[in-house]
Amino acid sequence: MARAPVRFDPRLLRVRSTARLRRDATAILQAALAAVEPYVATRRALRLHQGRLTVAGRAYRLRPGARVIAIGAGKAGAPMAQAVEDVLGDRLAGGTIVVKTGYTAPLRRIVLREAGHPVPDAAGEAGARELLGAAAGLRSSDLVLCLISGGGSALLPAPQPGVTLDDLVRTTSLLLHSGATIGEINTVRKHLSRVAGGRLAAAAAPARVVTLVVSDIVGNPLEAIASGPTVPDPTTYADALRILDARGLAARVPAAALDALRRGAAGALPETPKPGDPVFRRGHVTVVADNRTAARAAAREARRLGYHALLLSTYMEGEAREVGRVLAGVARQLAGSGEPVRRPACIVAGGETTVTVTGTGRGGRNQEVALGAAAGLRGVPGALVASFASDGTDGPTDAAGAVADGTTLARAEALGLLAAQHLRDNDAYPFFDALGDLIRTGPTNTNVTDLMLILCR
Repeated sequence: MARAPVRFDPRLLRVRSTARLRRDATAILQAALAAVEPYVATRRALRLHQGRLTVAGRAYRLRPGARVIAIGAGKAGAPMAQAVEDVLGDRLAGGTIVVKTGYTAPLRRIVLREAGHPVPDAAGEAGARELLGAAAGLRSSDLVLCLISGGGSALLPAPQPGVTLDDLVRTTSLLLHSGATIGEINTVRKHLSRVAGGRLAAAAAPARVVTLVVSDIVGNPLEAIASGPTVPDPTTYADALRILDARGLAARVPAAALDALRRGAAGALPETPKPGDPVFRRGHVTVVADNRTAARAAAREARRLGYHALLLSTYMEGEAREVGRVLAGVARQLAGSGEPVRRPACIVAGGETTVTVTGTGRGGRNQEVALGAAAGLRGVPGALVASFASDGTDGPTDAAGAVADGTTLARAEALGLLAAQHLRDNDAYPFFDALGDLIRTGPTNTNVTDLMLILCR
């Protein structure tokens, strides 16, 4: 069943000058999360009637004796699996879903395995082996429901022969800290994996493979979401090597990982399955929830609360602090002229920024967006910027993001905190924690990338 509404840390409401805006911001974000609740989105896509399973309008006949299993990975895996169990009941033979540690739910037939994210761990490697085992030996009459959501790449580390889990962890960590985009990271990871880049579909052949996706990537490129385990992979080993060169990592990644990529580029290792490969002939993919779904719901809720709402974009990308500065500039425009939308105004944006880590502090991309916005908001009355990770986890912290307003810098300086210093050190977490301006929700069991709000009285 659907989760109860996500609760926000009440300390956010202590700043009197923007308390109403902060309360409205949490209501808007709650509405956005409700719209992409994975149980509801998955249940809406499935229907079982008289031996036929309909998935997003496509009917699949379940012949007597045919097995139906559910496999997959991601932060939204548990509620998605609950929906599959509730629809299929006894018709479901079982399955394995790998989820981020703590992102669980009670299940009857499908086994949940918890694993580390964003850095892969041994539990994820064991879960990936179990998943591949579940997919092996299926017949053409069998049906695989593959449940994929954000985080699936890290949760299914099945390294290529000769590459160890430590090699994969080191490579992933270097990419995460280099400012590489999620697409670049996944291009490298899928060429070091036995699951990603369509290889899970190949393992399940000749069974029918139907994939349901909660998308965590801007624009919903299917080959990039969880590194596309059941879809054709247009990238190559050579692409992965070019990314390492461009990010200055070719001399830093483990030798075994670099060697595997070079052998693949030379043709000594099989490429990932490409468009037109027969393993995809009986497959289909449906996106059941994404960032656009959440952003539209946020705009609807803002209008219900009395704001003039504008959905600016769901393709926000770039360096987090720079995106924050841009959002602050838009907020100043709103406060000064009532443009580009009349006050009271709510501007909604979605996407996923990146952080090039040069400091030693703690934080996440959404906290850095807010910290980047703080200077531009200084002294602006009745305006705030909020940046929020829809999965409830922003970087290696217990926060989902942060809020900045016109009082942020003054309140920080009263505590001896300098925003510029914290920004230089990628240290947004302690800065906003001291102010009580962190957004904390705990795990939301969904992941459709990030939402950013600008509210102006």
